[in-house]
Amino acid sequence: MSDAPNTTIIERRGGGGTVLIAIVLLIAVAVGAWFLFNKQQNDTIRTDAVSSAAKQVGDSAQKVGDSAEKAADGATKN
Repeated sequence: MSDAPNTTIIERRGGGGTVLIAIVLLIAVAVGAWFLFNKQQNDTIRTDAVSSAAKQVGDSAQKVGDSAEKAADGATKN
């Protein structure tokens, strides 16, 4: 029988789970940023459309007002 001590070396190795989680988080951040960017673009497009429609309504109202004024001027001249 030998009285020499036995030494056991245990090596720990990662299974790559940390890298996988980091990749999944990176993809999630990229997708979230893409959705936010598209939402901002859609809001800008909607705002521009509403502004354009409001301008057209204002222009139409101005034309109606001008026509009414001309009609009133014509009625008072007779």
